[in-house]
Amino acid sequence: MSTPTDTIVSLRESLAQVRTEVGKAVVGQDGAVTGLIIALLARGHVLLEGVPGVAKTLLVRSLSHALSLETKRVQFTPDLMPGDVTGSLIYDARAGEFEFRKGPVFTNILLADEINRTPPKTQSALLEAMEERQVSVDGRTIPLPDPFIVAATMNPIEYEGTYSLPEAQLDRFLLKLVLDVPERDAEFEVLRRHAAGFNPRDLTAAGVTPVLGAEQLTAAQAAVMEVGSSADVLAYIVDLARATRRSPSVKLGVSPRGTTALLAATKAWAWLSGYDSITPDHVQAMVLPVWRHRIQLQPEAELEGVSVDAILRSVLQQVQVPI
Repeated sequence: MSTPTDTIVSLRESLAQVRTEVGKAVVGQDGAVTGLIIALLARGHVLLEGVPGVAKTLLVRSLSHALSLETKRVQFTPDLMPGDVTGSLIYDARAGEFEFRKGPVFTNILLADEINRTPPKTQSALLEAMEERQVSVDGRTIPLPDPFIVAATMNPIEYEGTYSLPEAQLDRFLLKLVLDVPERDAEFEVLRRHAAGFNPRDLTAAGVTPVLGAEQLTAAQAAVMEVGSSADVLAYIVDLARATRRSPSVKLGVSPRGTTALLAATKAWAWLSGYDSITPDHVQAMVLPVWRHRIQLQPEAELEGVSVDAILRSVLQQVQVPI
């Protein structure tokens, strides 16, 4: 059953208002805000990479506040255990039995802060939650709330005491968004707001108001599923993926999971932009954030300073665009 046109228009307008509300707290990160909304619409997870102090945590908190969603934050450290994330069995002496205490993963938006600072054992505890949206405990499975996404942050400049994410886990993030230091005007606006008394811990006082709820978000997700895709555009996605595998600078190209992820993100972006079907322009807009973390470069390419983004831009120029 298709979503009524009036409902679709109303949902798009509400999500546009969400970006406005987040902008009351976060300045100069409009691309990251849009990326997080796309991830929510496509039911995907997000990797946020940026130096300390570019509002990664504030961005996630502001978005969840504007969407009336619950959010929890986990600071990943070397001594964090899997049970600290998913939950653990606690013995109840009065009842004489073990009781499961839910961990912070039971939320709508889980902010996994500095995910690369915890050992692989704890990182992998997120795998089932991210892929299956459930947690297995004592032989039974407990579903996670809907919607559920993981927004994980990484610091790109500090590698001492960090653990590289396994390829299997990297591949489960729909998008990798790079948050740069804001431009001069945006940084001036940040300072002006703080001089005027802005408190990043009090979003209500900053004027951020909820404009959408989980029910409307679910309706928007259903509308995104109805976005069409022609055979030519699907073939274009496949050709782009195959071109990454043929690049001499690439050790591991985009997998079939990467192509389905690109399709999902492209549909969400097309729907947000007011289109009923995806176009090559929508595909090109999403290639970098969807694929930049799914490609492994040859060691010699890394030594020469070649970036994954540069490889992807080259692929976009080489592959013929369907007319």
